[in-house]
Amino acid sequence: METSITIIGLALSFLIAIPIFYSIRSNSLNKSKINSIINQYSQPGNFKFEVIDTLNKKVLAFDEHNKGFILMDFNPKTESNSFINLNDVQSCKVNVTKDSTTDDTNQVDLEFQYKNSKKSESIPFYKIVNDQMGQLCLYEDHQLAKKWKSLIDNCITK
Repeated sequence: METSITIIGLALSFLIAIPIFYSIRSNSLNKSKINSIINQYSQPGNFKFEVIDTLNKKVLAFDEHNKGFILMDFNPKTESNSFINLNDVQSCKVNVTKDSTTDDTNQVDLEFQYKNSKKSESIPFYKIVNDQMGQLCLYEDHQLAKKWKSLIDNCITK
């Protein structure tokens, strides 16, 4: 009787410990990835990214003093990093792309308009192809894009 209880207790312990182990391992890998990307962009212009925000496999870093912005997207399909030197940016806006037939939001972008050239650069904040459950993360990502647009606008106007 005691042996069977011990075996069941060990089995339950392993069932609980294995997911926790993989979760901790994944978080440490992501933290090392984030730190290496931030260090990569910190070197050339001596940026010091202090404001860091994380949501839905996205990490945003911001240097308000030297005016730098990084968006790291760790989606399983397409992993990407984008760096914007805000000293060269005139304006920022949030673009929402919708499907004309269903009126569903397909993409939310931050669009940066540069000062000297009239070119613009868009950084995707939300893509429906990366949302595995169909617009589950849309609201949160859209609110995050609005929040960071206001932070970036405040930085540009200084």
